[in-house]
Amino acid sequence: MAASELSCQVSEENCERREAFWAEWKDLTLSTRPEEGSSLHEEDAQRHETYHQQGQCQALVQRSPWLVMRMGILGRGLQEYLLPYQRVLPLPLFTPTKMGAAKEEREDTPVQLRELLALETALGGQCVERQDVAEITKQLPPVVSVSKPGTLRRSLSRSMSQEAQRG
Repeated sequence: MAASELSCQVSEENCERREAFWAEWKDLTLSTRPEEGSSLHEEDAQRHETYHQQGQCQALVQRSPWLVMRMGILGRGLQEYLLPYQRVLPLPLFTPTKMGAAKEEREDTPVQLRELLALETALGGQCVERQDVAEITKQLPPVVSVSKPGTLRRSLSRSMSQEAQRG
């Protein structure tokens, strides 16, 4: 199976903001494959001859960084597929404000964070279903202290043997 690949590279640099971006991906793959349903096999027993022919097709796969994949047979059209989203780059939750910046220059608080802060303020920092430690320990089974490690095993074995005798 022969295959050819085409890769793409993109790079961008902004010296003023000291930013740079670089990406590389495998864009196009063209491969030759045996074509299904187009094989011919003949055999002549008298002449001791065989003939075999297999049709071939060129499969094309095109990928893009926008999570779109196109696949198909060359000359017959391509089927487009949307790939499931996956995080390619680690995205920060928020960017820290500039330490020396004035208040007017700072970025606004994101909406999700603002809503979370408002909820915490409304609750007053208290959990709605809060219980005291004493209430939680009342619900737990009593703690049994074992003085010797073998004591518990013997008492269990005796009770099990008594159960077996009772039947």
